[in-house]
Amino acid sequence: MSTTTTATWRFPKVFWTANVVELFERSAYYAMFISITLYLSRVVGYDDVWAAWIAGTFSAGMFFLPPFTGALADTIGFRKAILLAFSLLFLGYTSLGLFPYKVAVIPALALAMIGGSFIKSIIAGTVAKNTSEETRARGYSIFYGMVNVGAFLGKTFAYPLRLQWGVESINYYSAGLSLIALVTVFFFYRSTSHSDGEGKSFSEVWKAFVRVVTNVRLVMLIVIVTGFWIIQQQMYATMPKYVLRLVGEGASPEWIANVNPFVVVTTVVFITQLMKKAKAITSMAVGMFIMPFSAVAMASGSVMQHSIGDSISFFGLFSAHPITVMMIAGIVLQGLAESFISPRYYEFFSLQAPKGEEGLYLGFGHLHSFLASLLGFGLSGYLLTIYCPDPKTVPPELLSTAYDQAHYIWYYFSAIGFTAGVALIFYQRIVSRTDRKLQGV
Repeated sequence: MSTTTTATWRFPKVFWTANVVELFERSAYYAMFISITLYLSRVVGYDDVWAAWIAGTFSAGMFFLPPFTGALADTIGFRKAILLAFSLLFLGYTSLGLFPYKVAVIPALALAMIGGSFIKSIIAGTVAKNTSEETRARGYSIFYGMVNVGAFLGKTFAYPLRLQWGVESINYYSAGLSLIALVTVFFFYRSTSHSDGEGKSFSEVWKAFVRVVTNVRLVMLIVIVTGFWIIQQQMYATMPKYVLRLVGEGASPEWIANVNPFVVVTTVVFITQLMKKAKAITSMAVGMFIMPFSAVAMASGSVMQHSIGDSISFFGLFSAHPITVMMIAGIVLQGLAESFISPRYYEFFSLQAPKGEEGLYLGFGHLHSFLASLLGFGLSGYLLTIYCPDPKTVPPELLSTAYDQAHYIWYYFSAIGFTAGVALIFYQRIVSRTDRKLQGV
């Protein structure tokens, strides 16, 4: 039962506490995540392939674990769970800073992964339990606003931290924010809900997972949409190393990545309103076919550099490297594609679930991001090794031509995105035809 007042923007203290610490957590996470492959390669000493697989596994776990850690949070209570979560995050990030060794990095990332997976379910659950039907939409708008502000701030601070004190210093920033969040929760987070412990059990969540992955229709949809998110993951998997190796250490992949949340926040309401009368599949298809062009735009920066040099002047006011300019253009297209897809994906996903079980199935709606993290990061490591290698691994006499084909990386991802878009169209036609036969139409 909601404990909110009827006033539209008034919520219990626990609601605001949860949203503030969500901002801290997201800022800590994205500061670390935008630099994770740089840290694993430059500081820890992994090559591009291993760095990619480790980072991809970390990201995948963050998307796979929340239904299960959410069940545990319901069992032990949100307050205990969120204290545990930020304790694990603090220990994980601190360990990454103090012990940048191969033997220590995997356990440290595991701590951060488990802690972060708790946060995803706890904060969303706190918002749900402390809003009413009248205030829920506004409550979630605050929640998603905090998520985006936190993501923006994390990547904004990561850039000067990397330049001034090295990429390893970002882990201390993340650890510091996690400690602040832990203290805030300890003193101010008091759940007003009496429903803790009344959620799904671990066994119920596992049964739901098994039912999802044995539902052929849902698995096909998840695999297809994975193609979109594989490209999206390159903002963290490929882009930082690509930009720094081709543009130089002064480049700011952290700030370039901030273009994505800015575009999504400023366009998603308009695009959702624009497409409100269209079917969910139509809106998703538009986004799916925009996405390959984002990768083409990213590839064109290198082509432009060979044609016009290392600088593009904008009316004499400022100049930028062609690769930077076209990377931003590609991320703008990614943000637009996301605005077409994300708001309608869950609607379409729920329609593919058995009647009456939509909510149960939606708990695993992020399985596409789980797959995209593994496959997207994994593929990135191999492509970087082939087309955009670590300069330390290139003989000096070959360094001048080592990156001539670096932009080929983006053509692979463009092909993946285009294939996914075509597959989505065929999927909808097959599903519609099957449904008509079942209904005897």
